[in-house]
Amino acid sequence: MADVEELKKMAGIEACKFVKSGMKVGLGTGSTVKYTILELGRRVSEEGLQIVGVPTSLATEELAIQVGIELVKLSDIDGLDIVIDGADEFDVNFQLIKGGGAALLREKIVAQQSNSMVVVADDRKKVSILGDFPLPIEITPFSYQSTIRQISKLLDCEVSLRLEGPEAKVTDNGNFIADAKTGPTILDPVSTESDLLNIAGVVQVGLFNNMCDAVILAGKNGIETLLNPVGNLV
Repeated sequence: MADVEELKKMAGIEACKFVKSGMKVGLGTGSTVKYTILELGRRVSEEGLQIVGVPTSLATEELAIQVGIELVKLSDIDGLDIVIDGADEFDVNFQLIKGGGAALLREKIVAQQSNSMVVVADDRKKVSILGDFPLPIEITPFSYQSTIRQISKLLDCEVSLRLEGPEAKVTDNGNFIADAKTGPTILDPVSTESDLLNIAGVVQVGLFNNMCDAVILAGKNGIETLLNPVGNLV
């Protein structure tokens, strides 16, 4: 059996099978999607693949430029054909928790503008009920303590401000991240997302509901492609 990093590389490369010349591609963020971007860059330079990409983070933008992928602004095009991204958890209904890399707002904007979404993940991310991974919630810096208290009351769990060293982690959008330690209790992620978005200080929630069309899963048996039976790639 290959080690975890090799499996992540294989999954990242396998996801590229959904990308064809002429496509507008959302480029996700994370350690597995990194290999997707590297492979797409190789195909651009060695095989003449013609795509344009929209990055979901500054780190992804930098990597895409390094490997020669032409980038465009999402606002300058009419949607995307596909987005390839990672996930911190996914359940049997292809609902996701994302935001471990603090890029959830941009990731969700890009995902909502895409005709299809492919997630690359290792089998540690597959769960029966979401929430073992702390739920990331992007919040405004203004009165963030009050927002965290409201989130904690709503979800009935501990909520902490994500730090980077001694200071609050600041997202690419200038916001903070609150991590809600719900445990595996998110039985209705759609309602949970809606309830959280009703809190004024919440900018966006790391629940990606009804977006994922396929998961490229790296596990002990190698690489497996899971297709959402009600998705756009069946």
